[in-house]
Amino acid sequence: MSLLARLGTSAAATVRFTAGTILGACLAAALAAAPADALAQTVATDAAVAPRAVPPATGAGPALWVVRDADSTLYLFGTVHVLKPTTAWGSAKVDAAFESASDIYFEISNPDDQAAIIPLVQRYGLGTEPLSHQITSGQLTLLDFAAREIGSSAAQLDPLRPWLAGLSLAMAPLTKAGYDPASGVELTLKARALAAGKPVHGFETIDEQVRILATLPEEAQLEFLRSSLEAFDDAATELDVMVEAWATGDVATIQSVGVDEMKAEAPAIYEALLTRRNVGFADDIQGLLAGSGTAFIAVGAAHLAGPDSVQAMLEARGMSVVQQ
Repeated sequence: MSLLARLGTSAAATVRFTAGTILGACLAAALAAAPADALAQTVATDAAVAPRAVPPATGAGPALWVVRDADSTLYLFGTVHVLKPTTAWGSAKVDAAFESASDIYFEISNPDDQAAIIPLVQRYGLGTEPLSHQITSGQLTLLDFAAREIGSSAAQLDPLRPWLAGLSLAMAPLTKAGYDPASGVELTLKARALAAGKPVHGFETIDEQVRILATLPEEAQLEFLRSSLEAFDDAATELDVMVEAWATGDVATIQSVGVDEMKAEAPAIYEALLTRRNVGFADDIQGLLAGSGTAFIAVGAAHLAGPDSVQAMLEARGMSVVQQ
């Protein structure tokens, strides 16, 4: 906890958590794989990925919940979209729940389809007003410094809308620190599902995920960018804290540092990325519960923490959610 105490509460930490844990896996992979000044380049397509061996977790591992009725069992598992290949999160209880499921659900069904995001980023990520006209000269200097760390420059990022520039800068230090979307939970679990012949489904589409960010108010986008600039050097350290909490099932820390901070410091982003989407996830889960069978549902860990979590919404509708 001493590291958390040093980090304190800030919008910058919120952005780090947003980029590493809430950001859709496909967008994370595309931003990590392709320079922001080369959006037209072709990036990796959704080629088959072999199942990865995950190091066993220390202790109980990441948190897992279950929702049941007379003929349905639905497991809820929080994910992190980018991880280091050495991150230990293998868990017997998670493996057993996954194996028991006939169907697997993610935020999107194709988190490995990086090529699909390029036209969306081109459509929603290019602005009509240069970034240099929207930020201060001091922030522009920070932007150029951060951009050069990823092999670009402020001039090359200038045509981007603030949300895309902010996310590009948020992903860069994470990649440099060894975080890799290819090691993220979704790609690992999808490979396992396909190898086992389990159908894979998505609650959202890539287009919907991009538009969540692209339709944020301009001031919220600028705050997102400013926060990315202010915390550029600390990005990996902050995500380390989040990943450690996730991998050890410390939901209270995920809520405190990720969810509660976002709600206090960036309410527009909180509403767009968490609250509204949690309502949609709860609707989808309620629909699955009305059917029958066993399903494994994996969404970003922040969706399963805090007073506006998916579990809280399900319980408010009269369903019992039990942590395993």
